[in-house]
Amino acid sequence: MNVTMFDACVAPGIRMLTNLAAILEKAAAHAEARKFDAAVLVGSRLFPDMFALVRQVQIASDSAKGGAARLAGLEPPPYEDNETTLPELVARLRKTVGYLQTLQPAQFEGAEARSITWTTRAGSRTMQGMPYLLHHVLPNLYFHVTTAYNILRHNGVELGKKDYLGPPPA
Repeated sequence: MNVTMFDACVAPGIRMLTNLAAILEKAAAHAEARKFDAAVLVGSRLFPDMFALVRQVQIASDSAKGGAARLAGLEPPPYEDNETTLPELVARLRKTVGYLQTLQPAQFEGAEARSITWTTRAGSRTMQGMPYLLHHVLPNLYFHVTTAYNILRHNGVELGKKDYLGPPPA
């Protein structure tokens, strides 16, 4: 079995964002059961110089949709980054998963060698497709999903490794 760029990019994005949406729903239930404002979780961070949960989720979403779009030769769809609640963050993740599900394997043909250029806070960067996926897109996706998980776990949401990994793929 050959693993394509489509397989290596889109499937992990869908899986991790779907799992993160379920984690956020668990966090909302946790706040409701303990009778505190879930906005506390949305604004929580692990350390003062780190992004809050809301931004971690937005960046995870942006990593998945931006990486996949660029590798498919498309412009990533813009999102406003205006979420302020857990349900809004879940909706953003579901919207991103919906976008990823529109992509087709044929769009990724030749993506491993395609020149990918994108803008970061530090400026413009360019890489070939394979290194871009392996050394930028996937590490960023996993980092921000993991950090979101850790923020919630640190705040007492009862999460485990199975929540992070989600159900086994079909």
